Amino acid sequence: MRAVVCGAGIAGLALAQRLDATGWDVVVLERADGPRGQGYMIDFFGPGYDAAEAMGVLPRIRELGYQVREVAYLDEAGRRRARIDYGQFGRAVRGRLLSIMRPDLERALREHLSADVELRFGVSPRHVEQHPDGVRLTLDDGTVLDADLLVGADGIHSTVRSLVFGPESRYLRYLGFHTAAFVFDDPSVHAQVDGRFCLTDTIDRQMGCYGLRDGRVAVFAVHRTADPTRPDDARAAIRQEYATLGWLAPRALAACPSASEVYYDQVAQIELPQWHRNRVVLVGDACFAVSLLAGQGASLGIAGAFVLAEQLARAGSIEEGLTRYERMWRPVVTDRQRVARRGARWFLPESRWQLRARRVALRLARLPGLDRRLATSLTGKPTAAVMRLRATDG
Repeated sequence: MRAVVCGAGIAGLALAQRLDATGWDVVVLERADGPRGQGYMIDFFGPGYDAAEAMGVLPRIRELGYQVREVAYLDEAGRRRARIDYGQFGRAVRGRLLSIMRPDLERALREHLSADVELRFGVSPRHVEQHPDGVRLTLDDGTVLDADLLVGADGIHSTVRSLVFGPESRYLRYLGFHTAAFVFDDPSVHAQVDGRFCLTDTIDRQMGCYGLRDGRVAVFAVHRTADPTRPDDARAAIRQEYATLGWLAPRALAACPSASEVYYDQVAQIELPQWHRNRVVLVGDACFAVSLLAGQGASLGIAGAFVLAEQLARAGSIEEGLTRYERMWRPVVTDRQRVARRGARWFLPESRWQLRARRVALRLARLPGLDRRLATSLTGKPTAAVMRLRATDG
């Protein structure tokens, strides 16, 4: 059986590894010319942590990851107004928590691929033709590939989804935010933020800084806007939107690199009535983007890929495997999307009252018992779903 996976991101690489491990011939296509260096730090826990452990890639992820002491919310003078103790939260999830840069997580997954997986950069699908026993895929370089299964793992702006399921506008649910990330060099800033996430304690827009092991500083930013349109010049947009922030923000903005080195996108979710059509299936952000508001996008991507591959391996046919994957994983994603929408105000307050309420809530969350309740609300159903799958392994 041959599978073509479009997208060499987190979900695509995880799926390629699992399909290869269960006997598939796998080709991975990536439209970028090489591994992407843009991205932000993510908290990695929950279902993806369990799946990564089952895949054998967790030790490498731990090696590339970071141990963070705290999330600190700071005012314009750099004074801490609220915090999240990572040690306390880590204990609540049984220590199964780490922080890692998104490009490093992709690196760990990419390194874990066997030599049998063919990985092609700089190519993208242009036309998809389905027939009863498979798929014929024409690429933008003129190459034609035949496969038993085509997987769209090419992100929230998926080309495969557009070709097979219709235009993005049908399925994208804009949540009212834009987000950006970049990396810069500044030893003074690095010394102030190393070992913790430092976020501005602000309304409507927020910038965060954290130190990387190579001495650079990584920046994460998010702001509210009613307009979903992404700017032509990401660097100029970032400098304009966050110019009013204090503390370290002016130094970060002054050091913002060119637009080609900046990650910038709208914050959105994807909602499709069905994740597969004949021999084409979607995975990861292409079909169940939960948005950064949910905090588990990478984890859900790996776990969803794990579930898809395992169901294909256990089912009597490809169609049965795709149906079982969607039936098992859709309730998990729907729940996480709902939680993310409900928590938007918590994630980025839009009034002074909400800002003060968040400070109080974070102080209360440090009390014994409430910290575990917070962790459970974040991990919730997904971990249980993957653990049940692993329990039936073999």
